[in-house]
Amino acid sequence: MDGPALAVPRGVGPGPVRPVQVSGAGHTSSLGAVYRFLLSPRWLGALVLTLVAAAVMVFLGNWQLDRYRGRTEVNERIDAGQRMAPVPLANALRTPAGGAGTAGPAPAEDKVWTRVTVTGRYDPTNTVLVRGRTVDSRVGFEVLTPLVLADGTALLVDRGWIPPAPGGATAQPSVPAAPTGDVTVVGRVHETESGAGAVARRDGLLEIRRIGVSRLAGELPYPVYGAYLLLDEQTPAADPVFKAVPVGHANNWQNFGYVVQWWLFAVMALFGYGWVARREARRAAGIGTTPAPLDRAAEPTPTASA
Repeated sequence: MDGPALAVPRGVGPGPVRPVQVSGAGHTSSLGAVYRFLLSPRWLGALVLTLVAAAVMVFLGNWQLDRYRGRTEVNERIDAGQRMAPVPLANALRTPAGGAGTAGPAPAEDKVWTRVTVTGRYDPTNTVLVRGRTVDSRVGFEVLTPLVLADGTALLVDRGWIPPAPGGATAQPSVPAAPTGDVTVVGRVHETESGAGAVARRDGLLEIRRIGVSRLAGELPYPVYGAYLLLDEQTPAADPVFKAVPVGHANNWQNFGYVVQWWLFAVMALFGYGWVARREARRAAGIGTTPAPLDRAAEPTPTASA
């Protein structure tokens, strides 16, 4: 015999579930509650570290940008010096005012690589060999000879590169004789090099590792200009044994790459902090988590009333 039908309360059953509307004020307050963890000491410390790291990265990027600009200016001066007509030496360098064995003032930054012309007489008794210089993948020597001007001052002229004597890269070569009498040279102003080290005298010639004008001036019997000349042309002509010293451009694009790299790191640091904070907020709010499956076997079974 069939029992009485069960009365199912209205609203109970598998009917559609209507979404609950959240008011704007309630939503804002709940959002603030979700992100309240950002005010904890741990998250505030992480924020400070992120901001400091990003600031350091931006600073390093700006520093590399300054280096890129500086090297770009040097490259532009090198190119301009190769194209320009030579000017008198006085247009680029100040005359040394000290006594014998002293060097004059260094050239202004915008005068380095200026192409100049000057006439004087070579002093071969004070020729300088600069060892350890590489041209065409060979290690040899650059030869500097003082050019003594009419006023008694001298300008160091880099006459070019020559290979070492047989026996190794440091074997002193036979230096081609400098022209006698008046010589007119054309070349580019090159600033002194740092880290010159000590000056040695071997077999009647001065030797040095790098071209330090002040150090070399101390070995010479006249005042010397505060830069040296990289020879381009000479009258009478230079000895063909000499090879021209190549002028390398600064690698400015490497610095530009570092600029982009550091700035990207700064953006990534800030983005990373925001991404981790958002993930933590979603976890706290239960967003994106899979709910546990409903166990309908545990639900009570409706029974017929007596």
